[in-house]
Amino acid sequence: MGTTASTAQQTVSASAPFEGLQDGGTMDSRHSLSINSFQTTSLHNSKAKSIIPNKVAPVVITYNCREEFQIHDELLKAHYTLGRLSDATPEHYLVQGRYFLVQDVAEKMDVLGTLQSFGAPNFRQAQSRHTVFGMGQPSLSGFRQVLQKLQKDGHRECIIFCVREEPVLFLRAGEDFVPYTPRDKEHLHENLQGLGPGVQAEHLEQAIRKEIHDFAQMSKNTYYVYHNTEDLRGEPHAVAIQAEDDVHVTEEVFKRPLFLQPTYRYHRLPLPEQGAPLEAQFDAFVSVLRETPSLLLLRDTHGPPPALLFSCQTGVGRTTLGMVLGTLILFHHSGTALRPEVVPMKTLKPLPMEQLQVVQSFLHTVPQGRKIVEEVDRAITACAELHDLKEAVLENQRKLEGSWPESPAQRNGSQHGGRQRALQSLERYFYLILFNYYLHEQYPLAFALSFSRWLCAHPELYRLPVTLSSAGPVAPGDIIAMGSLGADDLVSPDALSTIREMDVANFRRVPRLPIYGTAQPSAKALGSILAYLTDTKRKLRQVVWVSLREEAVLECDGRTHSLRQPGPPVAPSQLENLETQLKAHLKAPVAENSQTHRFQTCLTMQEVFSQHRGACPGLTYHRIPMPDFCAPREEDFDRLLEAMQAALAKDPGTGFVFSCLSGQGRTTTAMVVAVLAFWHIQGFPDVGEEELVSVPDAKFTKGEFEVVMKVVQLLPDGHSVKKEVDAALDTVSETMTPMHYHLREIIICTYRQVSPSPGPSARPRSGPTGFSSRRGQLLPVVPAEKGQLQASPMVRLHRAHTVMADPRQPLLWATDQTMIGKKSFPG
Repeated sequence: MGTTASTAQQTVSASAPFEGLQDGGTMDSRHSLSINSFQTTSLHNSKAKSIIPNKVAPVVITYNCREEFQIHDELLKAHYTLGRLSDATPEHYLVQGRYFLVQDVAEKMDVLGTLQSFGAPNFRQAQSRHTVFGMGQPSLSGFRQVLQKLQKDGHRECIIFCVREEPVLFLRAGEDFVPYTPRDKEHLHENLQGLGPGVQAEHLEQAIRKEIHDFAQMSKNTYYVYHNTEDLRGEPHAVAIQAEDDVHVTEEVFKRPLFLQPTYRYHRLPLPEQGAPLEAQFDAFVSVLRETPSLLLLRDTHGPPPALLFSCQTGVGRTTLGMVLGTLILFHHSGTALRPEVVPMKTLKPLPMEQLQVVQSFLHTVPQGRKIVEEVDRAITACAELHDLKEAVLENQRKLEGSWPESPAQRNGSQHGGRQRALQSLERYFYLILFNYYLHEQYPLAFALSFSRWLCAHPELYRLPVTLSSAGPVAPGDIIAMGSLGADDLVSPDALSTIREMDVANFRRVPRLPIYGTAQPSAKALGSILAYLTDTKRKLRQVVWVSLREEAVLECDGRTHSLRQPGPPVAPSQLENLETQLKAHLKAPVAENSQTHRFQTCLTMQEVFSQHRGACPGLTYHRIPMPDFCAPREEDFDRLLEAMQAALAKDPGTGFVFSCLSGQGRTTTAMVVAVLAFWHIQGFPDVGEEELVSVPDAKFTKGEFEVVMKVVQLLPDGHSVKKEVDAALDTVSETMTPMHYHLREIIICTYRQVSPSPGPSARPRSGPTGFSSRRGQLLPVVPAEKGQLQASPMVRLHRAHTVMADPRQPLLWATDQTMIGKKSFPG
């Protein structure tokens, strides 16, 4: 006589990760009953138990057979959740306490009409001589029909990829098994997304199958499913479930027909419905390729490459993405992607996507970049029978530009969804370019590096901004319409109360060093600061002023205004040229019907500083745009150090003034870099032993975050370097208390603000300031090391990026959202 205790326990262990699959929803989330659940309610004191099923109810026998009693089915049913789609439909059990089973494929999805002839919706081959196929979700018999088609066409080897990330169940329908997917009541036309970290669709399918079988046993061996959720007449349909084998999971449907065909292999490769795959998903794809000798350039490899078959629900979006990846692989296998093409510069035609800023940046960054992009475009065209990935990017951008709202409130509301779709389609296209670049370097080496490892070795690619900005010139009027021209003093709080004395917010000096910081000054404030620096007490003959703002800044009617527009950072020359164009636009005659506000006076920053060179002949002005809310780029460090080196070579007593919008974030970072440079020249002050600090999270107040300590371990004399950087931070922030701005304090303070509770279940949502501040603390270590290292180890530092989660958690990888990394925040 067997027991069912072991099988019952599998239900709860497999279904637990499914909790919280999608955010939101108020439906009662009672779980499936298992031995664990009812033992908890009534059998706490028993040491050993077994369950003997009979026709009446399970009989529970405890340790040494001293007790015997029954638990009836009514108690089992009480722990499940019942639901219905409408008052007219019957009530039935819900899988995972929340979801309805809906038929996966409808007839209208089969655009190509291949369901009857080939067994799968939208079955097709890429429009090239390469053996890349795509299809929608087939049933079990439909998949057998697809295999017969491939074998009949002479494909001796094939790799089948299921690229679905949502769970799929196959229920018996006569001699076939038809696919169904769990759907939420509020989103019956959408697949489940965001399964969560570490949750695999295969495990969820196993859990749901066990649950369906349990439901059928309590409902006269039937379970209810839906075929048409738009018209509920005749819904739901009762499906007979006699045993667990009446329900198949995806792996069984794809693998069982391949059992006697060892050259045909199946892999589950989950891809997102929107946006680009994660780097780990690219790695999983590469691992399959690495294990396929017929796809590699090996000496003893003979014969054609295997056919590549990709399948999702409809055979359109994710299938097309997989087909493009497969086509790029076969491009490199056949050698068509490796042949150099010599094309005269005069005959070069602009690429269709070259108008995008990110594509143009890639072409300028990567040798043979044009060839790499052309190959991706060719692969997309070959797979564009149902979905053109390039056209999707351009269409989404046209929709955004054609319906740009006038007010910022409308822009933030109604445009959010469209802008998100446009960014996701662009991100998907750009990652295909990166993957092809990876193939150019790693395919001849049989994928010696994984995609993620290779990407870490190319930090210049992490810096490419994935934005919807066009690379072409934009009219100043359109820039003002898209951006927001506002007065600076409305967004620059004077934390240090220096406006009364210096006419500018947050003016301060580093003790014992000619290094100053301030918020954005007006022409009047600039005169006050220069008079202060050149008076009889300070006697500075040379003053280098560095503006760190990446926005276009104009002084209009005595007040500085800045244009905060969406888009990537631009070069200093482009920024100053933009300011000149904006000035000309604002000074042009106003039309009668125009609502554009005009100013009596309008000056660019170059003109403002030129006016003061008469009173201060030693004034030098530099524009070094730095991004706000994130760390400087490598070239920003280079420009800062070059400007300082040139000035100090001319006059060692030169003073330096750094300014940004508020005089806090970017200004403080640049001041720290300048302090470290001065200390390398003049010698570092004595850094004593750290004092004991009796405050909560003291080690984080001292900057001992996980990612920082990882970098300390990487660098020679890492602990000494960190002490020097901390000393520079403390010196610069001596007048800026934690209530105002201190780089280390900002990190932990931001974490405390976003953390809802100190409990272990609290997972704070990451915000831009904390993450960027921690990264800002990390990068000044490189200038501090410059005296000992020949080159900045930025490649290694990129692998130490982290998000603003709990500072005590293990190391996580991230880059800025404005870059290509997938796990970060807007800057």
